[in-house]
Order: sequence, then structure tokens, then C-alpha cells
Amino acid sequence: MIIAQAGMGCASDSDMSNLDPVTLTVIQNGLIQVCNEMDLAFVRAAFSPVISEGMDRSDGIYDATDGSLIAQGELGLPVFVGTMQFSTRAVIDRVKSHYAGKVEPGDVFIVNDPYLGGTHLMDVRFVKPFFYKGEVFAWLANTGHWPDVGGMVPGGFSASATEVEQEGLRLPPIKFFKKGEMDQEILSIILSNIRIADQRIGDIKAQAAALTTGEVRLTALIDRYGADVVRAAIAEMRHRAERQMRAKIADIPDGIYEGTSQVDSDGVVDEPLTIRMKITKKGEELLFDMTGSSPPCRGPMNSVIATTKSAIYLAIKHIFPDVPINAGTFEPLKIVEPEGTFLYAKYPRPVSGCAAEVSQRIAEAVFAALTHAIPDILFAAPAGTSGNLGVGGFDPERDRSYIMYLFTGGGYGGFQGGDGLSNGCSTIGISKMPPVEVLEQFYPILFEEFSLREGSGGAGEFRGGFGINYAIKLRRGEARVSMVMDHGRTGPQGALGGGAGGVNTVAVTQGGKTYHPPHLSKDQDIEIGVGDVVRVSTPGGGGFGDPAKRDPKSIARDVARGYYTTEQAREKFGLRPAAE
Repeated sequence: MIIAQAGMGCASDSDMSNLDPVTLTVIQNGLIQVCNEMDLAFVRAAFSPVISEGMDRSDGIYDATDGSLIAQGELGLPVFVGTMQFSTRAVIDRVKSHYAGKVEPGDVFIVNDPYLGGTHLMDVRFVKPFFYKGEVFAWLANTGHWPDVGGMVPGGFSASATEVEQEGLRLPPIKFFKKGEMDQEILSIILSNIRIADQRIGDIKAQAAALTTGEVRLTALIDRYGADVVRAAIAEMRHRAERQMRAKIADIPDGIYEGTSQVDSDGVVDEPLTIRMKITKKGEELLFDMTGSSPPCRGPMNSVIATTKSAIYLAIKHIFPDVPINAGTFEPLKIVEPEGTFLYAKYPRPVSGCAAEVSQRIAEAVFAALTHAIPDILFAAPAGTSGNLGVGGFDPERDRSYIMYLFTGGGYGGFQGGDGLSNGCSTIGISKMPPVEVLEQFYPILFEEFSLREGSGGAGEFRGGFGINYAIKLRRGEARVSMVMDHGRTGPQGALGGGAGGVNTVAVTQGGKTYHPPHLSKDQDIEIGVGDVVRVSTPGGGGFGDPAKRDPKSIARDVARGYYTTEQAREKFGLRPAAE
């Protein structure tokens, strides 16, 4: 079948005027529910803990002609909001250029190429045409974080890669399923280039099954209301989201606002990378200019343009959470493409840290720029690192190799009227660290510690939330440890006089000796044996407002709970707790 030339935005004004508010609301929630059910099907069937427990995945519905976002599940990662529409668009372009515009029911494309609307190589996308009565009505797409796609180190998070080939297998958009049948030759190529290949087939089938669930649910929704009504609803949803976002932006005072943030290093050259954000607010639009940022870097902290744009989208969604998510949400956000900087990676620049780390620095720069414009609704910087840790080795007791990938939480920034949340998920998503009990069951490791990192919240009238401490001991065999984290050089910045949160720290005990990564938060191929321990402390959130204005009763409460010692309270807040 040839892809339809009519997009979702083509409903007539008469179609929209015939939509009553109740029907529109039901269809809007119905589309989100379709995505939610895809998310749940994916999670429940996936083999890897990073998906089944950590929920590092997302599902959505996209426009038939240009791949623009129609709906995304509430359980999906926000960073994929923008990138998945870019990768879906890349698939559509591929279909037109390589398949004469023809697709069939049951076809599923696979793609993880970062430069074609992607993130890092471990985020693998499946994209499927959705047919209704013989025509392509929309595209269904999802992303799952695969624990390994080959490359220099187990887990894919190489801290010192200098070209993308060192990070793993790169797949352009290709038909992985043809008319519902998996291409076994493509599968064999994929499995021959990744570690622990026998365990990936469970994730692959789960990812495909989620799209099948979406087909069934979306068909039922259209059967109930009719294709024309659903198209009209989608067009109206997009129009209203744009209108809501413009109304939010209109309340921001016109002007130019600037903010900066830093990446610790690129993992190869031990120098910080700077993001310089200039936001011009005029009328109902925001213009984002990052062209003054650091040039492309040698290591894997370059960001592809799809991730750079998506980071801005998610930052604004954090600020205005009540605006619905679809392509209309992004229309008032204009972005100057930052060519010539590390925020516009081109082949063969390595990019493994772009989605998990650089995107959060971009969002932090947006927050820093707009805090002075809208202090009542903004906040100090959150921990802003996913804390990516990969451990790959061989378990002699189970006679098999393994790869453990985990990410961790940290403190949120304080805000006007409240302290930051402790051990919150990263800025880019709602994914969570898999439970320690699950990790200990799957892998030959033991958590010696998992605790609140007291004292890590930045000082302020409203303090930052706290990060966590964890310590992992290897119980059997040998393993290699790699990490791509951030905020090890400087802590999450405070706002309006607030102090920075605590920095990320890493220490590896090997045979009784302690090793600290030279790049503070990035390293790879650290060999560990039985009894060796990896210790990580994640950042606290930044403080909001003048610390001297903090309520003495709040300081006393924090000291009583052990969040700060009396000495820390004196140092951070400049006064004695009321309880002394």
C-alpha cells in the first residue's frame, strides 16, 4: 500500500465545528490510553530489567505523512517526545526513497541511527504503519533501551569513544518484519553484533507485540467514532495544544534571557563543555539560541540535533506541565540549529552521552535562563544525571555472561514555597532504577548500601532534595565497569541566591585500594574481582532563594532528621537551628 498523502492536520473546519467537547475529550484520552496500553504490554513482556522494571521505553502515535506527534503514553520517557517524531519522519523518508512509498500491513521498521532522529545507539526504535480500511492512517512507534548493542564496552556507555562505530551497531531504517514475519537474516546480523544475544529476542518480541496491541486498540477507537471524526479530533487537539502553549508563553515578560550549564568533560579531554542558552521571548513565541556553546568534542558527549531539540521541548513541558503533548505543543518554540557546536553532532561524532546526560544540561540551561523571568513557577536545577552504570562479566555459578545496566535518581531543586524532592527520577524521564532485589537476583552482585545522601541538598530558603548513596559488591567471577555520569565537577546550580547541590562522586575499591576516575564521572573498562566494590553518590538538587531566609524551624527539623549535621546547617544557612 502507498502511504496516504493526507495528513492529520487536513480535517475541514466543518469537521472541527461538529466536534462536541465531550467527544473531543474522549478521543483525546482514548488515544493516550492506546499508548499507555502499548507501554504496559512492552513492560510486561520485556526480558531485560532496564525495560521491565526500569521502564526505559516509550510508545506513541504519529502522523501518516510527516511523523509529527499525535499522542504519547503517560508512562513514556519525556525525552522521546521529540526524538521519536524525528525518527518516524526518517522512516517515512526511507519508505519514499527506498520502497517507492509502499508498505504493507505487518511491516515493522527498526532504526537506532542517532543521526536520523535518534538518541544513543542503545535506544532502539520500532516503527509500524497503522492501516485502517486499507490506508495508512498513522504510524505506531516505540523505543526500548537495549542493555547492549555491541561496541567497546558492555552496555554501550563508552566514556572514551571517539567515533560512533566504537559505541555499537548502527542500524538505518530497515524492514525488520515483513508482512508480520521477522526477517531472520536481519535478526542474525543484529544478534551476531551484540553481547548476550540469546536474551535480546525476548525484548525484540515484546517491542513488536506492543505495537500489535496498539493496532488492536486504535482500530477499536476508530471503529467507534469513525475515521473522519478521529482525524478531526486529532487536528483540533493539535490546534488547542498550540493555543495553550502560546497563552502560557504570552505571560512571560518580553525580553532576552540567558543561562549556562556545564558538562564535566567529554570523557576524553578533561575540560568542561559549556552550553550557552539565549532565549528571546517576543509575543507568543520563544526563540532558543545555543550557537555560543562549546565546539564538537572528541568524546561521546556530543548531542544529535533531534535530542537537542527534544531537550528543549521537555524543559518547557517541565515548566508548563498542564499543556497536552502533541506536535502543536512545539509550534511556538523556535530553535536556532546550533551547527558548529557539540549540540549538533554529525557523523562520525560519538554520542552515547547525548540523551542521558547532555539533554539534561540543555534543560538545566533553559531553567537557569527563565528563572528570573518566571520565578514563581520555576525551580533550581535538579540532579540532572542518569548516573549510567554498566557492569559486564561472567557468572561462573550460572555459567553465563551478563550485562547489568542501571541508572539512579538524585535530588530535585527547591522551588518557591517548597523543598526539592529526594531521589527523584532524572530530568528526561519517569524511568526508575530497577529494585535492588531484582538486580541481586539477576546478577552476581550485592548492594552493601542504598541510602539517602544526607547533606547533598543545596542551601536555600527552600533547600534542594537529596541524592542517594549506593555500593555494589561483586560476589562471583570477574567484571568490567563503565560509567557515563555528570555533575561531578560542579553541582546542580541554585536559583535566586540558592546554593549548588552536592556533586556526583564515584569510587571503586579494588583489592583494598580505592580508585577515583580521572574524569570524576566518566570512565570505562575498570576491572573488578570478587569482593571489589563500586560506590556512587548522586547529586542533590540546587537550593532556591537566599539561605539566610530559611525558616529556623525547617533547619531544626532537617538537623533532627539527620539531613544535615549541625555544622553543615551553620555553614550552609548562616544561622543556628532553632533547636540549639
